[in-house]
Amino acid sequence: MRLGILADTHGTLRPEVLEIFGKVDLILHAGDVGDPDILRQLEATAPVTAVYGNVDGSVLRQRLPRVAELKVDGFVFVVTHGDQYGFPSPRDLKAAFPDADVVVFGHTHRAVLHDFPDFSVAVNPGAAGPLDPARSALPPSVAIMETEPGIPPRARIVLLAE
Repeated sequence: MRLGILADTHGTLRPEVLEIFGKVDLILHAGDVGDPDILRQLEATAPVTAVYGNVDGSVLRQRLPRVAELKVDGFVFVVTHGDQYGFPSPRDLKAAFPDADVVVFGHTHRAVLHDFPDFSVAVNPGAAGPLDPARSALPPSVAIMETEPGIPPRARIVLLAE
């Protein structure tokens, strides 16, 4: 299965995200969506599992969970924004969700792919929304992950046009 992973859109869905996600089977959004219409646009491409982030308002908080758990090709995925753990590291999130095969998070705006010795992985796709002046050195990005039963999930970061 091919997954499109994004976070921190903050009300802006860049057109290249829809192009990159054009052939995905599932989309995971790790919070700070910003505008419910973003989820509708993503759902036109593929099914979406999303969580709310710390800057999402009441409309999204009523619609989305803080943490989502799902199985994909036999792997346990946990999706969270991560803000409940401060400025989380992959190790923080693995400690919080020890049974997860894949932990998807956002909040830091910093793209991260971290492989653990047990073959589990933490993925932060970076921020897919508008450039953040406070973090101007971080380019906007998303992630693509591929899963296949019995093979550890593989992911890559895809930089977006600035």
